[in-house]
Formats: sequence, C-alpha cells, structure tokens
Amino acid sequence: MKNDKRFVKVYSQGSDFNKYVEIFVDTQTGVNYLWCKSGYGAGLTVLLDKDGKPVITPTEK
Repeated sequence: MKNDKRFVKVYSQGSDFNKYVEIFVDTQTGVNYLWCKSGYGAGLTVLLDKDGKPVITPTEK
C-alpha cells in the first residue's frame, strides 16, 4: 500500500478560534478544494476560476 497522501494542504489562513480557510489539492486529479470553518460550521467546495471552471494544479505522474 502506498504511503502517498491523496490530498495535500497547500494553503491555510486564520486561527483555531475564528474563521479558518484551507486549500487542498487532490494529487491524483490536480483539482483544488476550498475548505472553510467558522464556529461550529464548515464547508467544502471545488475552487473555481473566474470562468467557473475548477482550478487544477499540474500533478506529477
């Protein structure tokens, strides 16, 4: 079994006591995901560019 992680955190901003934002990249597809947390709520969505298309980071095969 591989030890490679499927999702890698590439950005984080905020504090544990307030709003928190992180961006994760799927290492297999290159798709970027935005995760936001505030208080007891949280959400995850695909990160989109200005044209409404998913942001894709080139991945090494």
